[in-house]
Amino acid sequence: MYRRQSTRQIQDYGPEPLVVNIHRYANYNPHYRTALWTGRHLQVTLMSIPCGGDIGLEMHSNLDQFIRVDSGYALVKMGSCKDNLNISKRVDGDYAIVIPAGTWHNVINIGNRPLKLYSIYAPPQHPFGTIHETKEIAEKAERLSHEKHY
Repeated sequence: MYRRQSTRQIQDYGPEPLVVNIHRYANYNPHYRTALWTGRHLQVTLMSIPCGGDIGLEMHSNLDQFIRVDSGYALVKMGSCKDNLNISKRVDGDYAIVIPAGTWHNVINIGNRPLKLYSIYAPPQHPFGTIHETKEIAEKAERLSHEKHY
């Protein structure tokens, strides 16, 4: 049996099977980051990046990432080190971004409305049920998580 959900409530539905209209979910999500589905090997998160905002320059050494821009306009920057982002591409809702583990990257909203996207991490990157209303809240949670592991 699978769950078919409406966008009235966005929550983490993993690890149960799920069928959703990802376009509706991505565009309905008001938060910087919302975990939609977290399994043992994969995670789907929704993101809403405000005008002029960005994901933030980052690199995941242990996971591959897939980002699908659902609506809005962005500048994607990637490279092998944070001081050499030699890949730069303007994208819109027709684009997917594939980021291999170890690649520095940033996605910057260059449009005049929130950038709506979803991201797939393999393996999962965030705890089950993650909701970060803003980038600042997300960064604080990541700092605390990092400190906890070291």
